Amino acid sequence: MSDTKVVILAAGKGKRMQSEVPKPLVKIASKPMIEHLLDRVEEAGIDSRPIVVVAPDSLELFQEALGNRAEFVTQTDQLGTGHALKVAREACGEAQNLLVLYGDHPFIPARVMHKLIQLAEQNEQALVMLTAKVPDFEGDYEGFKAWGRVLRDSEGHVTALREFKDATPEEREIKELNPAIYVFPSPWVWENLELITNKNASGEYYLTDLVERARQTQCEIATETVDALQVIGINTPDELKRAENAYTKLV
Repeated sequence: MSDTKVVILAAGKGKRMQSEVPKPLVKIASKPMIEHLLDRVEEAGIDSRPIVVVAPDSLELFQEALGNRAEFVTQTDQLGTGHALKVAREACGEAQNLLVLYGDHPFIPARVMHKLIQLAEQNEQALVMLTAKVPDFEGDYEGFKAWGRVLRDSEGHVTALREFKDATPEEREIKELNPAIYVFPSPWVWENLELITNKNASGEYYLTDLVERARQTQCEIATETVDALQVIGINTPDELKRAENAYTKLV
C-alpha cells in the first residue's frame, strides 16, 4: 500500500452547515467527522499520514484537532475539487496512485478503501471510481436524491456522470450514484488535471471531469459499488441528523 497517497479534501466553507467550525470538524458521535475518516484510513493501512487540503484560515483549527495524524496543504483560492487536488501535487511525491476522499464523508469502511486500492493494483493505469447504490430515495436514502447519476452502456461500461440538475427524468430514476471518490493513476492524473477547464456555472475545476477525460484518452475505468449509506455526505444540519441515525446502523 506504500505506493498510494490518500488526499482528503477539506477546504470547503460548509456554509449550509451553519457551524462555527469548518464542516469536517463538526462532531458526530462525539468526535469530528474527519477523525472518523482518518480512523478508517489507518485501519485500512493505506497511508500512515494522509494529506488534508484545508483553507488557510482554518489550518490552525485542523492542526489542533488532528495533530500529527495528517500532513496539511492549504488551498488559498476555493476553485473546486480539481484545483484542491492540484495544490496537493508536491505533497503527493512519487506516489503511484492517489485515493481522493472528503472530510465530510466520514463513514467509508476500511474494507471499501482497501478494495479500491486492490482494483487499482489489478488494473494498472486505470481510473478507479466508487459508485453508490440506493434501493429508492426514501427514508434514510432521501438525502441522496440530488446526487449525480452514473450512466453505463449496454455492456456495463461507465459512459458519463450526470449531475442531477442536468439529468433527464429517465436519468433521475437511475439508482447508481456518484460520490466522487476515486483512485487516480499517476502521472495520468497530473497531466489531465491541467487539461480540465472551469467553463461551468460556478467557475470551478471538477474532479468529475476527469472521468470524461478518461473516456477521451482510452483510460480504463474500473468501479466498485457500495450501499450509499457507507458514503453518506454531510452538508446541512438535516444531513447531520441523518448521518447520526445511519452511524448507529453502520457500527
